[in-house]
Amino acid sequence: MMTVLLVAGSLLLTMGCGNVPGDSAAGPRPEDDQPVSTDVGTGTPSPNPDASPVRPVGNTINPRPIAFERAEPSADGRSLKVYWWSGVEPCHVLDRVEVKEAAGSVTVTLFEGPSEPDAICVQIAVHKVTTVQLKAPLDARRIVDGAK
Repeated sequence: MMTVLLVAGSLLLTMGCGNVPGDSAAGPRPEDDQPVSTDVGTGTPSPNPDASPVRPVGNTINPRPIAFERAEPSADGRSLKVYWWSGVEPCHVLDRVEVKEAAGSVTVTLFEGPSEPDAICVQIAVHKVTTVQLKAPLDARRIVDGAK
């Protein structure tokens, strides 16, 4: 009798582990072909119109240059909105923004660092934006990321 129960149980277990419609083991589904991001080819999420505005606070611990996603000039060309992906505070705090203006380019370098020495933060991407004032209108000058 025990052998019959073991065989019956094994059969039920085996049947329960089979493929069902929509199961990933059953092969690709039409929705599997959909892009994960609308910003194809960059490996980064699409720009969020609701980026969190931040201002440099200074006094972070060992600030380091951080690359930005894009910079958009204002209508009059006298300021730039700089967008980047970062983490949550107090682990990822905008320390300062350095701007070097030349005849043919404007180099913008963002610096981030933690504001607390032993901060513990969740690993969540945050889309951030800060506004940078220029001494002269951008005009035809190109924008350069100083962290790259």
